[in-house]
Amino acid sequence: MTEFLIETQGLRKSFGKVEVLRGVDLAIPRGEVTGLLGTNGAGKSTLIRCLLGLLRPTGGTASLLGCTSWELADAEKSRLGYVAQEVQLFASFRVRDMVGYTAAFYSRWDANLVRELLERWELPESKSCGVLSAGERQKLGIVLALGHRPELLILDEPAASLDPQARRLFLESVLQLAADGERTILFSTHITSDIERAASHLAILQGGVVRLHSDLDGLKDRVKRLRITGGGGRLKAEDVPGVLKWSEQGEVVQVTTDRYSPDLPQRLHEQRGVEVLVEDLNLEDVFLAFH
Repeated sequence: MTEFLIETQGLRKSFGKVEVLRGVDLAIPRGEVTGLLGTNGAGKSTLIRCLLGLLRPTGGTASLLGCTSWELADAEKSRLGYVAQEVQLFASFRVRDMVGYTAAFYSRWDANLVRELLERWELPESKSCGVLSAGERQKLGIVLALGHRPELLILDEPAASLDPQARRLFLESVLQLAADGERTILFSTHITSDIERAASHLAILQGGVVRLHSDLDGLKDRVKRLRITGGGGRLKAEDVPGVLKWSEQGEVVQVTTDRYSPDLPQRLHEQRGVEVLVEDLNLEDVFLAFH
C-alpha cells in the first residue's frame, strides 16, 4: 500500500465570500519531489498553510505524515521542515544565535550540514539578523529548515528572493537531500526552470483545484503541440484526443494535446488525409497549455 506523506481530499478554504481552494485532491507519496506551480493568487500559499495546520480548512481534509494537519503533534512537527515566503527571524540575534535557538528544538540537528551551508551561501555567523538582505534572510530560512534533515520538507516560493547563483545552490541542496529517495519535498514556485531542475513531479493549481499532478517525464511525453496541414476543413476537434488548445490559420491547424501517442500522426493521416508535425514543449509551454 502506498504511503502518502501529503494528502488532501476535497480541501476547501474560503475567506469570507471568497473561495480560494475549491476542492483540492492531492496525494504525494514518500520520496516524491513535487513542484507546485500556479499563477500569483492561485492559492499555493493557502494550500500550504492548510497542509501545515496554520489555517483551518473550510471543508474537506488535509493530512501530513498520516495525521490530520490541524491536529499535528510535536512528534510530527519534528519530522517537518518549512520555509515561508517571508522568513521570520529575531532581529536582535546574530546568525549563530538563530541557528543555536532553532537547533535546540531538534534532537537530530546536523551541525556539520548547517555549517557547510552557511559557508557555501556566504552567511557570516557573526552577522546580525536585523541587517540581513531579503535574499540572505531567505537563505538562512532554508538553512534552518534543512538543519534537522526533515523527512518532509515544504517550501513556499523558496527561491523568490534569491539571485541566480544562490537559487542554483539551493536547488542542489534540495537534490542532495532527496537523493536517498526517503525524503518528500513539496515546493511552490512560479519559476518553471526550478521545477525542471529539481522536481520529479509537477502539480498545477488552477481555479482552486489541482488541475494536474504528474511525473515530469511522462508529462513531456504526453503533452505535445501538433501543427496539422492539408485537412481542408475536414479535421474536427473530436479527431484529436485530449485537446487543450486549438487554433486555425488558413489551412494550418495548431493543436496542443495532453493525450499524445506515437501512432497519432499516422492515424490522423489515414483518417483525415492530413500531415502532422509534432513539437516538443518545455515546462513553461505545458503550464500555459493548461490555462
